[in-house]
Amino acid sequence: MSQSLDRGLALVEELAGGRKTLDELTDAAGVHKSTVLRLLRTLEARRFVQRDGVHHYRLGTALFALAQRSLDDRDVRRSAEPALRELNARTGHTVHLASYEDGEVVYIDKFESRHAVRMYSRIGKRAPLHCTAVAKVLLAAMPAPKRWAIAHAMEYPKLTENTITTPEEYLAELDRVAERGFAVDDAEHEDFIHCVAAPIRGQHGVVAAASLSVPEVIADLDTLLGLVPDLLATMEKASIECGAAPARKDV
Repeated sequence: MSQSLDRGLALVEELAGGRKTLDELTDAAGVHKSTVLRLLRTLEARRFVQRDGVHHYRLGTALFALAQRSLDDRDVRRSAEPALRELNARTGHTVHLASYEDGEVVYIDKFESRHAVRMYSRIGKRAPLHCTAVAKVLLAAMPAPKRWAIAHAMEYPKLTENTITTPEEYLAELDRVAERGFAVDDAEHEDFIHCVAAPIRGQHGVVAAASLSVPEVIADLDTLLGLVPDLLATMEKASIECGAAPARKDV
């Protein structure tokens, strides 16, 4: 990789954490201040970086515009949106859409709840693989050898009392998800949030996962599980819009 490009991208990543001074960026980059200033001027000219007052820099509008264009270009996001928006309107709960990319599960769309208590999540945020329902759905759809490899390579930080902490437990959970067709996050990621998720299929298999998430003060897990039939019906509708053949019904 070009050294200048690598350093420029490192500055962008550093600014993703919030506005920074030139000195802070120089310390983070580990190069001379004149080099950082030259890179910042180039990024500023392309609107990837923007001055914030006299002494600070922050991310510029071009970065957000590119991110939005990239998201808009995702067929699954565009195709699934009507069904997910209807689910959000019917239930009043938060709906997330997520996809698996290069070893990570990323939220690519979100429909906010009508409740005063909101979830801290956003489009572009990574979902932990071991304790979120969307990640379980996406990994459960993978061939068994790939599941095994990912499960044994990832970390298992204990975020709540219910968090899965071993590869063996996780693989057993993925088997259950594959068998029943949906996943549950029983306060495993955040101890006050319950979540259920199901897959969205395309022409060649699972292309995304979508979830319903509810704070415990709004609804308990049993109440949320009562919405699973609605979730599955919505995912079937979204799957058809994404090019999947309608699911066969037993006669």
